Amino acid sequence: MIQKLRLLFNTIKHMRFKQMFYQVYYKVRNRLYHKNYTEPVPQTTSLVWETPLLYQNSWQDHNSFKFLNLEKSFESINWNFAEYGKLWTYNLTYFEFLNQKQISKEDGLRLIKDFIEKKYSLKDALEPYPLSLRGINWVKFLSGNNIQDTEINTCLFNDYQRLSDNLEYHLLGNHLLENGFAMLFGAVYFKNEHYYQKGVQIIKDELKEQILNDGAHFELSPMYHQIILHRILDSIQLLRLNARKQDGLLDYLITKAETMLGWLQTITYKNGDIPMVNDAAHGIAPSSNELFAYGKYLGLKWTKANLKDSGYRKWGSEYFECLMDLGKIGPDYIPGHAHADTFNFELYVKGQPFIVDVGTSTYEKDGKRQMERSTESHNTVKVNGLNSSEVWSGFRVANRAKIIELKQNDNEFVASHDGYKKFGVVHQRSFRFKEQEILVTDALKGKVLQGVAYFHIHPDVTSVVLKEHTLECPNST
Repeated sequence: MIQKLRLLFNTIKHMRFKQMFYQVYYKVRNRLYHKNYTEPVPQTTSLVWETPLLYQNSWQDHNSFKFLNLEKSFESINWNFAEYGKLWTYNLTYFEFLNQKQISKEDGLRLIKDFIEKKYSLKDALEPYPLSLRGINWVKFLSGNNIQDTEINTCLFNDYQRLSDNLEYHLLGNHLLENGFAMLFGAVYFKNEHYYQKGVQIIKDELKEQILNDGAHFELSPMYHQIILHRILDSIQLLRLNARKQDGLLDYLITKAETMLGWLQTITYKNGDIPMVNDAAHGIAPSSNELFAYGKYLGLKWTKANLKDSGYRKWGSEYFECLMDLGKIGPDYIPGHAHADTFNFELYVKGQPFIVDVGTSTYEKDGKRQMERSTESHNTVKVNGLNSSEVWSGFRVANRAKIIELKQNDNEFVASHDGYKKFGVVHQRSFRFKEQEILVTDALKGKVLQGVAYFHIHPDVTSVVLKEHTLECPNST
């Protein structure tokens, strides 16, 4: 109990007052007051929509869906299906498959109608985050296919009413930003001024807060960076196709998109992969190449970023690409997607993964989630059996590692962090690069009982030879 209270205190002390206020406010309000969302739909509902970026095929056929490499076929779709974890359920209720590469208008309508028929039994689908993504995807599908359906519009409008009453101020970060983008799409679709003002306020405030000077999204997950960038590009397209006020929003979004495209181009490997650092997985977000193509379609212009504020550094040669994490784990008040991975790195050899991060496969608050966030699941050093940052309860972090030294030049990076200060230990790691050789050196300064360095080799690499303190990969160099 004392340990749990200590973790809770060291987590809460970093939170903002707004988060804590809305945590309490929403819990008290929802216990005392239950609102039924049954308002009639406004008469004016439509917008112009087309996009060059479609999702991968997660809807397989009939009632079969595949997310996170897990496939499920239903006789009758269970929109609350939870056997594969909440993240899978979330993806099911996002309805991104409505805008995938292979789906007919008729199948899309059938899936929406099935969802509406079962709406009174929905659980996770009514949370603000899936509400936001589903709202955008329904609007895009309905508009792109010139569908006017009163039943669907009524359900969609009441979902927007529910979202408007439950904006995620208690979480902030990418959740609140997604709420803002959803409100923007709903505002244009329903010609709703209240939605528009609320959406614009959230988008402008949060992008100013969340996009760092080097162009990175501040939660420091390349996957979430891609997701937010996709949403900005869609919003640019939305405003260009459906002229509204000249309030500076479009120009603001273009500036942010170009900055984010520059960061993404720098961070993306030559083969198109992104680093699997912090919460990240393949196949969830649009690929970097798809986003670059979308940016060019919109006429945007960008240059590679100089990595700084995000804490990431990248070194490359003809043979190597190395991504290093030499910064803070994430924003202090919202580290839910952060891992205990300070000084983690990934290494690609001749365009192929060699030393890799294990990535993220679940958002369940269980042992697997805890393991994937732990120090030993990353390419860095664990001291005295503890993580460098105290990750716990799925999305929480108590004490966090802080960078206390960082020096760099063209071919050398040296940094230290205090994540093990409770032992009086400082971890220093240096990277020294040559054309065909990389030297990674760790020093633990202080009273160390045990220090273990972890290196995760990609499963396709079979020719690694360990000679004393050297990893050799003869077929790759």
